[in-house]
Amino acid sequence: MTLERGSLLNNRYRIVEILGQGGMAAVYKAVDQNLGVEVAVKENLFTTDEYARQFRREAVILANLRHTNLPRVTDHFVIELQGQYLVMDFIEGEDLRQRLDRIGPLPDEQVIIIGAAICDALSYMHNCRPAVLHRDIKPGNVKITPEGNIYLVDFGLAKVVQSGQATTTGARAMTPGYSPPEQYGTAHTDSRTDIYSLGATLYSGLTDTIPEDGLARAMDQAELTSLRKRNQRVSRRLAAVIEKALAVLPDDRYQTAEEFKRDLLRARGITQQRSPLEITVSPAPLAEPTDSSAADGIAAPNGGEPPSAPAGGVASSETPSQEVTFRPPSRPKRRSRWGIWAVSLLFLLIVAGMALFAVNPGLPRQLIASFRPTPTRGPTHTSTPTSIVIIPATPTPSPTETPAPTHTATPTHTPQPTATSTSTIIPVILPTSTSVGGAGQIAFASDRSGAPEIWLMNEDGSGLKQLTDIPEGACQPDWSPDGEKLVFISPCQRDQDTYPNSGLFVINADGTNMMPLPAMPGGDFDPAWSPDGNFIAFTTLRRGYPLRIGILNLENNVVVILDDPSGENNAQPTWSPDSKRLAFIGQRYQLYTMTPDGEGRRLLVRGLMYVEADPDWSPDGQVIVATVRDSTLTGSPMLGTIQFLNDISAPNIIAFDAPMNEPDYSPDGFWLVFRSNPEGTNHEIFMMTPNGVNRQQITHDPAFDFDPVWRPR
Repeated sequence: MTLERGSLLNNRYRIVEILGQGGMAAVYKAVDQNLGVEVAVKENLFTTDEYARQFRREAVILANLRHTNLPRVTDHFVIELQGQYLVMDFIEGEDLRQRLDRIGPLPDEQVIIIGAAICDALSYMHNCRPAVLHRDIKPGNVKITPEGNIYLVDFGLAKVVQSGQATTTGARAMTPGYSPPEQYGTAHTDSRTDIYSLGATLYSGLTDTIPEDGLARAMDQAELTSLRKRNQRVSRRLAAVIEKALAVLPDDRYQTAEEFKRDLLRARGITQQRSPLEITVSPAPLAEPTDSSAADGIAAPNGGEPPSAPAGGVASSETPSQEVTFRPPSRPKRRSRWGIWAVSLLFLLIVAGMALFAVNPGLPRQLIASFRPTPTRGPTHTSTPTSIVIIPATPTPSPTETPAPTHTATPTHTPQPTATSTSTIIPVILPTSTSVGGAGQIAFASDRSGAPEIWLMNEDGSGLKQLTDIPEGACQPDWSPDGEKLVFISPCQRDQDTYPNSGLFVINADGTNMMPLPAMPGGDFDPAWSPDGNFIAFTTLRRGYPLRIGILNLENNVVVILDDPSGENNAQPTWSPDSKRLAFIGQRYQLYTMTPDGEGRRLLVRGLMYVEADPDWSPDGQVIVATVRDSTLTGSPMLGTIQFLNDISAPNIIAFDAPMNEPDYSPDGFWLVFRSNPEGTNHEIFMMTPNGVNRQQITHDPAFDFDPVWRPR
């Protein structure tokens, strides 16, 4: 008997509606009356001792899992003579089966991102001690929220693999088409079982067709239909990856979920990294609830995949720090004649513009200058202001505080600007870009050619290219928000905390057209380009010690120096994603934020850890990662993440058995790149997910590699 709408379960959970029901279980949307939040309640309808133990096992497994792509149980209880229940966080959205029914086969990019997210979850589960296997991965158990977050749900068939255990713990069942041959009967199942099921799920995502049954293929009663035979638009590389995951013999498949993920992302032309897609997704259309066997986790009687619950509630994990989102495609629309005329007109305008440029190459700059608005600072933060002094380079400059404007594109490795008393402001003319691509690349500094220079590489370490060749050295690269230019510092003889007499330079992404930015005696370093592209923040010694933060306005060449009345060092600024705040290292190795005009100073961290260096803001603006040490400043540097909350908080430490420095978020927030030296000597570039898993080494060179930074897409 199902629960009635409006009924109060266990004196706490008010039932709102039924989301799905099968022979073994039902799932309801409810409201937790104690906390005032929506939850999903799963009810065991098959109350034999064995299924009661299985139901409780699911609760125990989920209650001990903590991953952004996995659900979490918050309560489990039994009501005598009534039933057994699990309570989970409620999330809205649709499952992959519903998405396929709504829009048909998905494009490669979406399927790869879904696969990568589930691989992350599987890597976490398979590396737990003891390991956890899902054993029921299928489109109906892959949940996608309206925000685009991806969850692997329904652990009704999960098992725990105890060390040295010959048999398995968990229910035995299968879903034809999605279960591998070894899951039938009494054969041994392991992590490769989940890899097969995920491969079948992605096959279905690309074709909207269930692949041939694994057992039938193992008995030579069927052959797997080539993925590209069902959908010719799928790339050959992606088809080969998924078909390898669907190998009949476990030894012929990917041996780990991480290997599967790596090849999935390589099929996009990048490796194991970010998926720079739109951070938006259209909500699924509302569907009327229908009876379903999705809650069972058991194969449907007709041998097909059990239908999934309608868009609504399933178990969710904590708020994900790793969001994998995309914009769902709509059905193709016929191009109108107006669209064709518009494209033709645009083409003619481009041709005309090119002709004008050939006649007068300076015309574009003249037009831009004539229409350039007066620059204004972004909105001021409403935090309580402090007495921080703002010293701009005003129309009455002093020789020690006003940068000398320049138009030269000839690099001067040790900038020596000329003091001026004129009030004329000449904008910085940045180099014209000649793009070399941009997806999945990392800029970094390395002394592999002698002095430190700026290098560019792909995310797997391939495609290495030296961008600078400055005898005095170059380091500390940072990208413009469009990924077309780099700002960096020179001279740079080695990796160090401060760089007296250094200056800022800008260079195109292909290494051409290097030019210095305005500088003054003392030294500028730690450059950070604002996400809106209008400013570069940096640490400066223009007025000697203590260190201060300077802001260069690229529109009008004005430099603002921010003073801290406490007389402490302020260094290593990093911008919030909306360009409205700066995080920086302040007094006593603590992390602060303030607005770009120096107002609203706020302490973020207080406790047993010192935030020593290298803060970087996550793309969603919720977290700052930085290098931290214990309060004695004697231990190895570690990485810590600081939640951007209203209250002061302690860093969440990312564990690693070696020092970690200079973290940088990938543009989608899925990865961190950082410098480390696990062997105690050689410094290399590494990457990992923000929760510290899937760690891998990118560079392998005897040189000192440092200052890595992701290229925006």
